[in-house]
Amino acid sequence: MSALDSFTVTYIAIPLLIFLSRVADVTIGTLRIVFISKGLKLLAPILGFFEILIWLLAMSKVFQNLDNWLYFIAYAGGFAMGNFVGLKIEERLALGYVNIRITTQKPGTELIQNLSDAGYGVTYMNAYGSKGHVNIIYCVLKRKDITEVTQIIKKFNPKAFYTVEDIRLANSGVFRTRALGQKNPIPLRKGK
Repeated sequence: MSALDSFTVTYIAIPLLIFLSRVADVTIGTLRIVFISKGLKLLAPILGFFEILIWLLAMSKVFQNLDNWLYFIAYAGGFAMGNFVGLKIEERLALGYVNIRITTQKPGTELIQNLSDAGYGVTYMNAYGSKGHVNIIYCVLKRKDITEVTQIIKKFNPKAFYTVEDIRLANSGVFRTRALGQKNPIPLRKGK
């Protein structure tokens, strides 16, 4: 093997493989944790198997070459990038359900009606907060619909306070259905 080939393998190919291995195993690990939290009991162990297999391959190369600092940099960089990639994939998958709790000081009638018209189940109650009477509106929805619901909130009650909480399981209720590829099947009412 020539000196150039040896340099290429030692300082480019192996660090790149370590980096990519760490990206893969940490991405899989991040998704595995998400699947566990969502109750997907069959998929999580399968992902765990591949996560550890890839990790062992990457670690064996690092331990074989403890004198090469570039391998450590590739290992750490792959870990950081794997977290980023895993979270981005999880964000795109948007698995599960969330509860949006909306607190409004002004009457929430228009907001409630528009959420209902858009196909979302809504439960509301009158309450009393530190600044007086409020409406509390609960809306359980698929996680992929968060952006649309927050847009409706901002359009019809821009000063509303809202929180978004993950739900592990939702067994029944009013959940919006849409045709494949359809973004907004129900037109929104115009605000006053």
